[in-house]
Amino acid sequence: MSQVEVFGVRHHGPGSARALRGALEDFKPDAVLVEGPPEADAIVELAGDPEMVPPVALLAYSPVPADGDRRAAFWPFAEFSPEWQAIRYALSAGVPVRFCDLPAANQLVPAEEEPPEEGLRLDPLGWLAKAAGYDDAERWWDDVVEHRHGGPSPFPAIAEAMAELRGELEPAAREEQREAHMRRTVRRALREGHERVAVVCGAWHVPALRAKVPAARDDRTLRGLPKTRVAMTWVPWTHGRLAGRSGYGAGVRSPGWYHHLFAARDRPIERWLTAAARVLREEDLHVSSAHVIEAVRLAEALAALRGRPLAGLDEVTEATRAVLCEGAELPVRIIQDRMVVGERLGAVPERTPMVPLQRDLQAEQRRLRLRPSALEKEQDLDLRKPTDLERSRLLHRLRMLDVNWGVPSESRSKGTFRETWTLLWRPEFDVELIEASAWGTTVRGASTARAREAAGSATALADLTAVAERCLLADLGDALPAVMRALADRAAVDTDVAHLMAAMPALVRALRYGDVRGTSTGPLRTVVDGLVVRVCVGLPPAITGLDDDAAREFLGHVDAVHGALSLLADEGHIERWRRALEGLLDRPGALHGLIEGRLTRLLLDAGRLDDVPDRMARAVSVGAAPDRAAAWVEGFLAGGGLLLMHDEALLRLVDEWVAGLPADSFTDVLPLLRRTFGAYPAAERRAIGERLRRRGRAPAGRDRPPEDDVDEARAAPAAATALRILGWERPA
Repeated sequence: MSQVEVFGVRHHGPGSARALRGALEDFKPDAVLVEGPPEADAIVELAGDPEMVPPVALLAYSPVPADGDRRAAFWPFAEFSPEWQAIRYALSAGVPVRFCDLPAANQLVPAEEEPPEEGLRLDPLGWLAKAAGYDDAERWWDDVVEHRHGGPSPFPAIAEAMAELRGELEPAAREEQREAHMRRTVRRALREGHERVAVVCGAWHVPALRAKVPAARDDRTLRGLPKTRVAMTWVPWTHGRLAGRSGYGAGVRSPGWYHHLFAARDRPIERWLTAAARVLREEDLHVSSAHVIEAVRLAEALAALRGRPLAGLDEVTEATRAVLCEGAELPVRIIQDRMVVGERLGAVPERTPMVPLQRDLQAEQRRLRLRPSALEKEQDLDLRKPTDLERSRLLHRLRMLDVNWGVPSESRSKGTFRETWTLLWRPEFDVELIEASAWGTTVRGASTARAREAAGSATALADLTAVAERCLLADLGDALPAVMRALADRAAVDTDVAHLMAAMPALVRALRYGDVRGTSTGPLRTVVDGLVVRVCVGLPPAITGLDDDAAREFLGHVDAVHGALSLLADEGHIERWRRALEGLLDRPGALHGLIEGRLTRLLLDAGRLDDVPDRMARAVSVGAAPDRAAAWVEGFLAGGGLLLMHDEALLRLVDEWVAGLPADSFTDVLPLLRRTFGAYPAAERRAIGERLRRRGRAPAGRDRPPEDDVDEARAAPAAATALRILGWERPA
């Protein structure tokens, strides 16, 4: 007589996984059905491959979506997932294993909008925990299931509890469809002659799978469901994506802790705290074996006081904080990051189905020795080295495909031969690679096609310059001609000076990096030369008559162009730009105070003005409107307070202007001054304050340093010794 056993589990729980493995070994099924998409039946045997290292996930995606909206779904598995243990048991025992959930082809089609889930269906464990006197559902489940060692099987009790909870509750439409398909799969297994069938599913579904529901009713439920084409594969997953804080609906609070509970079959508390001590020692924190012993005692004492069968994560964390970390919170956070989440990236076998673009990226990662990792790390690249240059190009090409495995950050080096990247691999990148495979079968080919498309669809000049810069950084020479033609055409017809100025920084960076990377930039140089001339000619009418918001926006363009031309280091262009700024200052009445102050500062830094104190005196004179004077000061002092620290005359002018403001005017200009001085580093603000504090005692002359009383007779021996050390005077 056939027998069907339904094992209700929590999707990621070490106690459930361990209990399920033991129950399967006792039951000895001749077929195992697991909650999951049946399209994965064809690739489930890959789970037994030695190269398959969890955490991993089944990925279902629609290769050709009818509405253009590509959809995908993941079914993650960790080492401590009961479903994973069921699959591994079946494969090792030579027993057929199938997935029994509603097909992904149906699940990837959005279901009709349903009313909000009721509290019971949304959180059944919370109701059971509340009935047991717990205020934390996860802690209750840990105590009754995950922390259990030995004893009777928990599955009959789980089934009974879920049956009571569901009671007369009507299932939601999608839930009813899923459970109907699970029952249909069970019936098919029995028709095929299997006599001992084990079904592994979420505990909530157990009563529905045990219920005697006619096959005809399930057929009606499943008849006519919309579906789409799907493809299925395995992809690496991470513990971070198993955590509930990632937004994963079936996530757990502490994947690293659960993995430890599953892997450490004996003395888990001692092993965990020993590992925590090792982590702290790696950070040069003193932790002795005595600390570990006391922490174990404290964790066990806390568990006994709280009536728990085993110290849980809360207890070991409190013991870690109190004993190993001596009350400090930062070391606790280190352990949280490295152990509680326990971030790790799984691996899939080479023979796993992949699109060609994924295989090409894997080949490039091996060739360039750039391994993906679930832990964030910095990668410094020296572009003078061929391997590092190729790594940089690969990362830039992936960014062109919106696969942001690497994010460029500010390099610690001041030269252009170095790049610093922050690398972090996310499981979603596999979906993005599948989507990007529409552009080509290799990373280079796909990013080239994507660059051409981006150039053709760009509507703003700044967008085109960004594409050109990314092409040069990624060494996409085949895409550059199309991009440069589009860029030249757009620049020729765009008459908005603000657009031209916004486009220039990216083009200049592209030129500079093109030189470093050995990329041909001739056409780009022609465009830049033309832009500089047009900006300098069109600047006067564009920069006059601006209101406050427009002036602030235009100020950003001015600073960006000024910095870009300094980076370009073309003396002809720099001189043309400076003459244009000098021409603007010759008619200051037409300029916004913010703009006039900033242009004055730029020309002062360039050594082109020798009357800056007089200009500031006029700008902040009694006859000037306070708001315009404040804007002038803000523009002039933007970018740092070093000028005020070293120029006594300018500091005095600003001080006297502020001190002489009427009370109502001071209130009006205070936000502008606060914004200006608040942007300075604390050390600069402190130095400026010290200079102002000493002004009453210091000499008024700009170049007269304070005089110190020096006893020349007492200083003579020290001076002679210093001269002798420096070799400036021979010993007598």
